[in-house]
Amino acid sequence: MAIPIRRHGVRGGRAPFDLRRTTFGFALVALVLAGGGMALRAAWRSAGRHPVAAVLVVGLLLAAALLVLRRRRRARRVAEAVTEAAYAIVDAGIAELDAAGEARARARPAPPEAADPVDYAELDPYAFEEAVAELCRRDGCADAEVVGGAGDLGADVLATTPDGRRLVVQCKRYGPGNRAGSQDLQRFGGTCYAVHGADIALVVSTGGFTEPALEYAEQCGILCYGPEELAAWSEDGAPPPWDATEEAPSSWPPGEEPTVPFSAP
Repeated sequence: MAIPIRRHGVRGGRAPFDLRRTTFGFALVALVLAGGGMALRAAWRSAGRHPVAAVLVVGLLLAAALLVLRRRRRARRVAEAVTEAAYAIVDAGIAELDAAGEARARARPAPPEAADPVDYAELDPYAFEEAVAELCRRDGCADAEVVGGAGDLGADVLATTPDGRRLVVQCKRYGPGNRAGSQDLQRFGGTCYAVHGADIALVVSTGGFTEPALEYAEQCGILCYGPEELAAWSEDGAPPPWDATEEAPSSWPPGEEPTVPFSAP
């Protein structure tokens, strides 16, 4: 009696074990995991410096993982979890960028406020000399320096004007009721040209000048800046003193030009 033999279809049978195939599969999985781990590690290290690039790398890796796992039984749950993780990473990256932007905004220097007018009469004598030297430097006398002190022979500030002339300045920090007199101007006039070689001689007084002092200054070609002239110069309302000495073309006939005093710019 013949015994029928039941043949199993190819689909119903189990494929025979293949060592080479299994080894190759494990190697491929290990390679994918290693590459993904290295990419994640590099993205994690660069996240502090380049958060946007890190987010993009993580997004690409997550997309690749979704492609590999989409045919698995729990692909939907895994995809949802990965999507939530991706959103969390993106939100963290955006939050970091916002924080960095706020930090940069806080680090920006505030716009400069308009400087209050300087009360030169409230400065001590040395600070007043420094303030006058700073005005000279501001308007182009890069080498302006304070030289006042014992034995200065009347020169408190020395400088070279932008057009190459030598500027000699004497600073008188006087109170409102104490004006520079003719003796002050005479002492300065005796040294500013002969000793210091001035092309431009300037006296700046916070208390103003007496009439005899202004008359002497006019005769000797000395510029006199009182509190009004100093304020106008300091607040950019007037040109620097050395510009006041530049001769402009005259339309008056020779010998009939009007006299221009040196006490005003």
